[in-house]
Formats: sequence, C-alpha cells, structure tokens
Amino acid sequence: MPEVNVEINGRKYRMACEEGQQKHLIGLAERFDAHVDQLKGAVGEIGDNRLTVMAGIAVVDELAEAERKIKALEAEVLVLTRAGQEVSAEIEALENKFAVKLLNAAKAIEGVAVVLDDIAPVPQG
Repeated sequence: MPEVNVEINGRKYRMACEEGQQKHLIGLAERFDAHVDQLKGAVGEIGDNRLTVMAGIAVVDELAEAERKIKALEAEVLVLTRAGQEVSAEIEALENKFAVKLLNAAKAIEGVAVVLDDIAPVPQG
C-alpha cells in the first residue's frame, strides 16, 4: 500500500492509501490544512488538538450542508421527472385523439369520393 506525506498545521504526517489515490489524499490534506489555517486566522493559537477538532467539525458541517442540498435537488428532480411524465402522457393522449380525428376525416373524405364516383363517374380513357 503506497504512503504519502501530508502536512496539517505545519506538522507532517505519513499516511497510507490505496494505489492510485496518492494525489487525491494529498489534495484532501491540503484542503483540510486550509480549513485549519482559516480557523487559526479567525481564533488565533488555541492548541493543535482543539484547532484540528474545530476544523474537522467545520468540514463535517460543510458536508452536512452539501448533503442537505443534494437531498433537496433529488426531491426537485423527482418532481420534475413526474411533471415530465405527466406532460408526456398528455402529449400521447393528444396524439391519439388527433389520429382518431384524422382517421375519421379520411373516412369521411373517402365516403364523399365514393358518392361523387357514383354520381359522376370519372371518364376512363
């Protein structure tokens, strides 16, 4: 299992990860370190452990907010999907009505043509 060195709050940590995940782990550590730095700037030096815990809670809070937004978007997608299905059903019903009316019109025209043929046959020639 590959190992990478990451730095959080000025301290280096050696971490193992799955093959191919090295860059991803380093990127996550950099993002977390940025949270730690941001908190350090806001609250000052309060101790490594407390600062790390506060940064972890801030990250989990962002995750919870993202999950809430995802659930809201999933609900919206469901509503839009249902609306699309309803519109599709309406279109299909209208197409069926149109097809029936078109068929009735064709039959009426054919009936008129038959009557006209009986009244005035077309000369063949």
